[in-house]
Amino acid sequence: MELHHSESRERSRRASSRGLRASRSTLARHVPVRRVLADAVIWVVASAVGSLALGASPRHAAVIGLLGASVQLLIGAGTGLYRGKWRMGSFDEGRVVCAAALSGGAILVLIRFVASLFSTTIAFSGSTPFVAVTGMLLARGLRRHSNERDRRPTGDMKPVLIYGAGDGGTQLVRAMLGNRSSRFLPVALLDDDPEKKNLRIQGVPVLGTRAELADVAERTNATLLILAMPSAGARVIRDLSEIAARAGVEVRVLPPTRELVEGTVALSDIREVTEADLLGRRTIDTDLTAIAGYLTGRRVLVTGAGGSIGSELCRQIDQFKPDQLIMLDRDESALHSVQMSLEGRALLDTRNLVVADIRDAARVDEVFAEHAPQVVFHAAALKHLSLLEMYPAEGWKTNVLGTNNVLRSAAKVGVNHFVNISTDKAADPESVLGYTKRIAERLTAWYANRTRGDWVSVRFGNVLGSRGSVLQAFRAQVDAGGPLTVTHPNVTRYFMTPVEACELVIQAAAVGDRGEALVLDMGEPVKILDVAKRLAAAAPIDIDIEFTGLRPGEKLHESLVSMSELDIRRAHPLISHVPVPPIVPTQLGLFDAHSDDSARRSMVAMCDDYPDFLVV
Repeated sequence: MELHHSESRERSRRASSRGLRASRSTLARHVPVRRVLADAVIWVVASAVGSLALGASPRHAAVIGLLGASVQLLIGAGTGLYRGKWRMGSFDEGRVVCAAALSGGAILVLIRFVASLFSTTIAFSGSTPFVAVTGMLLARGLRRHSNERDRRPTGDMKPVLIYGAGDGGTQLVRAMLGNRSSRFLPVALLDDDPEKKNLRIQGVPVLGTRAELADVAERTNATLLILAMPSAGARVIRDLSEIAARAGVEVRVLPPTRELVEGTVALSDIREVTEADLLGRRTIDTDLTAIAGYLTGRRVLVTGAGGSIGSELCRQIDQFKPDQLIMLDRDESALHSVQMSLEGRALLDTRNLVVADIRDAARVDEVFAEHAPQVVFHAAALKHLSLLEMYPAEGWKTNVLGTNNVLRSAAKVGVNHFVNISTDKAADPESVLGYTKRIAERLTAWYANRTRGDWVSVRFGNVLGSRGSVLQAFRAQVDAGGPLTVTHPNVTRYFMTPVEACELVIQAAAVGDRGEALVLDMGEPVKILDVAKRLAAAAPIDIDIEFTGLRPGEKLHESLVSMSELDIRRAHPLISHVPVPPIVPTQLGLFDAHSDDSARRSMVAMCDDYPDFLVV
């Protein structure tokens, strides 16, 4: 029995000991004891020295010192100074330290005044708070410097140059120097702003502009340049890439600002330069409130859902939680892929996956009658320019008659929002693709004037990474050992990313007026030869470039808006609203478009905006 009681007492003692250690640990975590003691000592010394200077006795000076320290600690506790709300040695913490110290000094002055009313003398120097502030700030600065020195990376690191001495560059330098496992050592910064010439960020100097990149790289032995300007345009990225390539320096970038988490730069954000960076990083601000208003809880149908644009549209629309997302395509394998990307599985066993050809009017009517969509994005089309030049009748059947089938069925079920996806080739068309897309825009305008909803077209240029795009062709040619084939040394094209293209498409239904075409300002067109040269230079082997000549129907330069069209920008500075003259769908039957020659003649006639019998 006695042994049992002894063991119980021992267990209780150990439990109490663990509880005490836990309490101390919790206290240490929530209260910076060393900082509290340091501030108290600084106040005691400052107050005591000030009091002794006024002739007070050592005992009196000690009392004043303890009183000052108590006031400082009470105010510090009240302001959260000792609860870890601010980073050690930061400007914000320094501001609170100053406010607390000066408040403490004011309280001590008030105590001295009250004491004098009772004929009691308190020897308190007015300079004491300022001495205390200086001491506390100095202590914090030394502590922060020590912490940063301890966190600096060690070992084998790659010396890097950072272009951009603004917020992005500052954050990047701090991230590199504040991470012991960092593989990068910033040795210099570059910036074209002359006012930053002598600037240093955590000891890293600005040594020149982009024109001096090669010289700075040689002086510092840097082999990597990081562009720390998330808002940099394509031209800046191209210039730096070309200068760096000549200097034998690798280039990496930070993603655009909107891709950063809360705008904060991290080492994990650094990535290689992509074609999207080189060809353009223009973005549009999407009105999420307006988009959510017409997509959330609605039945949305996407034609051509398995294509490059259609599949990206489905992924973006799905984020707004529609009541039902109906994905229509004639390619069952494409539907398999898009369902896999959305749901992580592709059993192909739900009715929202629709296999149908928009050329089949009866089948299109059947689909719309079953699902009764409220919003339609029409992305189904034949798009390869050269093939359509050989087979114009096929382009007529899909891009004109097929689009009319979709428009008519949508009108029957009362679709509220209809977005027809067009192309920049519809402006002053010269190819079968341009003609058919222009007619589709005009058909959309006619139906728009006879429905209650918002029916619009969206026009944009080449989409990076889409099936059959020039970049895909160039990559395949590089993999095959070349040559890269370019139609003409001076040919140019507009480019945008699939995400940006689909953002414009989705936003169109929210900001567009009936029947008009919305066009994104895509910046400066890009020379295809420049793209080929960059890909050839980056290839592991020598790649030749050959010129094949412009193909039938192909323009040297595309235009987003034709000379006869108005460029109105009322909803967004980067989005043009172009009025489109309507065309009567019944006029389609006046033309014999079954043969390729007759189809081509029909398209040319129907794209003429002036004959009165075609325009309503």
